[in-house]
Amino acid sequence: MAGGERIFVQAIRRYSADHGIAVDVRAGGWLIAMRRGNERRFAFGYDIGLNSAIAHRLANDKSATSEVLALTGVSCIAHHLFLNPKLGGNVVGAGWRDAMLELLHENPQGVVIKPNEGTSGRSVFKVTNEAELDHATGEVFSMCTGLVISPYVAIEDEVRVVLLSDVPLVVYSKQRGTDWRHNLDAGAKPVLLADGETRTACVKLATEAARAIGIVFASIDVVRVDGEWRVLEINSGVMMEALGKLHPELVQATYDAALDRVFGEN
Repeated sequence: MAGGERIFVQAIRRYSADHGIAVDVRAGGWLIAMRRGNERRFAFGYDIGLNSAIAHRLANDKSATSEVLALTGVSCIAHHLFLNPKLGGNVVGAGWRDAMLELLHENPQGVVIKPNEGTSGRSVFKVTNEAELDHATGEVFSMCTGLVISPYVAIEDEVRVVLLSDVPLVVYSKQRGTDWRHNLDAGAKPVLLADGETRTACVKLATEAARAIGIVFASIDVVRVDGEWRVLEINSGVMMEALGKLHPELVQATYDAALDRVFGEN
């Protein structure tokens, strides 16, 4: 096994070895071909192919996710989409910066600016004034075709729920470190949640969110703000690298259950 290989890739290798599946790992582990007889399946990034194309696209688009959840009455954090002005005036329109400033003025506590697509908390900025707004939008637009702006809220707790067809396979909180974000790549620590009121509330909300966009296998981040739980985002690719270092058997069992579904196992 190659050194430094992602836990996701290792999990697929272990499952495949136990089920007579040939594995061909390409592109540094980001493309995995799995073959058993005449049956061939693929994993790409952290996606193993259980979700429909539209569910996958909705989940990977923060603005689209928040719009669909709002339409279906699922409590969520709003994400307002802004397209890169380099796409041209006919696509973007002339008032994009004024609309950004309006959102900033409506939220004196600040706003959060981040890419519309992407994970792990990269290129995420907290903005409280016009100069910070211009810096953040310049940074994000330098690498993305779209960004989202959401109101900055004081997050009391953040919980991730990994669902497979409404069944919660993993539920853990993200214990924040010195950073204001709860991203695991920013130093937050995953702590498994025991049965109780908090776990029940988070699973219920995550299940409602998954049903709203029609997704089968996903990780849903929910946050508590002013004592109320809201959906922050939905991830079509289920990444459990940090959790896998602490609870490898649970992570393997979760990927095994999803891969069982991929290959039609009971």
